[in-house]
Amino acid sequence: MPAQIIDGVKIANKIKEGLKEEIQKLKAEGKSPSLAAIQVGTDPGSEVYIRSQKKSCEKMGIEYNLHKFDEKITQTELADFIQKLNQNPGVSGIILQMPLPSHLDARYLQHLIDPKKDAEGVSPTNMGMVVYGKPVLGPCTAMAVIELIKSTGVELYGKEAVMVGHSDIVGKPTALLLLDKFVTTSVCHIATGERGILPDYVKRGEILIVAVGKANLIKGEWIREGAIVIDVGINRVGGKIVGDVEFEVAKERASYITPVPGGVGPVTTAMLLKNTVEAAKLQIK
Repeated sequence: MPAQIIDGVKIANKIKEGLKEEIQKLKAEGKSPSLAAIQVGTDPGSEVYIRSQKKSCEKMGIEYNLHKFDEKITQTELADFIQKLNQNPGVSGIILQMPLPSHLDARYLQHLIDPKKDAEGVSPTNMGMVVYGKPVLGPCTAMAVIELIKSTGVELYGKEAVMVGHSDIVGKPTALLLLDKFVTTSVCHIATGERGILPDYVKRGEILIVAVGKANLIKGEWIREGAIVIDVGINRVGGKIVGDVEFEVAKERASYITPVPGGVGPVTTAMLLKNTVEAAKLQIK
């Protein structure tokens, strides 16, 4: 039987519906939530995410300001701009869009973001809370992955998960969040692929999360029968947006699977809105 498609839009709408009352309460207290997004250069995947951010913020009554910079901007110039946003009381949340040009140190720049304004939940302070199992402003995509898995209603305790991709903002925090739920978790990366053993790991995953950014990297025939498949990848191929998983074949083997687009993306945006609201609450003195 084909997999059930996990409707990310429906899950995102439920999260946003729960935020409406909180936003109105904040506005009544004179703390209107606002999100400042920083983009350096252009990237197709990032552009999709930015459009979604802007549209969602406007619908929710959250002020959204996109600050675009030429890819030649220096590290010092960008660092100075982040500090200005930190000091601006009219800014509730800050997000630094990835990827950045190679001459910019993403970790250093994320470290500069005030933890209470870290809308994407990727500063060292907020990542540290993930390690402790008590995220305050959790990493958006990782938190979205957990929400999507939870939506299936499947008992997670003791399950075996495979995380393909070990980025700081998706792979690593997602693995930590799963471990906190007593899921046995393997993390695969480029070296796993180079050794030719990636299919072996994928076939073991009762829960499979893929966040690499390479179209159809994971072949459908590798998917374990009955697996939950969460595809984080956003890739443009021939004018279409596709994921990292070979969807048409994978859906015939999985029990649940996220589409691309319409899966992880909308929920990630919803978690960004949630973090922005939580950040505004943290800043009320």
